[in-house]
Amino acid sequence: MRAYGVFQAHRRRQARKLRLLLVLLLGLVLAPCVQAQAVDPLPFKDRNEEARFQRLTAQLRCLVCQNENLADSNASLARDLRHQVFAQLQAGKSDAQIKQYMVERYSDFVLYDPPVKRGTWLLWFGPLLMLGAGAAVVAHTVRKRAHAGTAAAPQAEEEW
Repeated sequence: MRAYGVFQAHRRRQARKLRLLLVLLLGLVLAPCVQAQAVDPLPFKDRNEEARFQRLTAQLRCLVCQNENLADSNASLARDLRHQVFAQLQAGKSDAQIKQYMVERYSDFVLYDPPVKRGTWLLWFGPLLMLGAGAAVVAHTVRKRAHAGTAAAPQAEEEW
């Protein structure tokens, strides 16, 4: 009889461990769902305004991250800039006016597609200049080798 009681106690401990394991696994599975909630939802009037906001923030650069746009960045400055864009949208400003507002405060660097003007010529045409310089070096090297030619192979008598 005593052996049966020990067996029952062992089964109860195993059942408790199994329940604890299931609760931990369930918590592990549901934990990412909690993180997936929107951090800072903005009250858009309609879907068109939200789409316009997303399009604008995708065209503006995060000044902290520099390789991310405002829509994708998690930096606190990016969040503030998104709120500025949203406030401009609510004020009825056009996309061009909002971009101009951002450029006036943060320079052309805030735009992913800066305008072609005197200050950005090197940015726009620098890669073409580098490509042209590389092509000129290759052409010069090929011409130099073609004119130099290769020395004739020595004759059998000339070797000794």
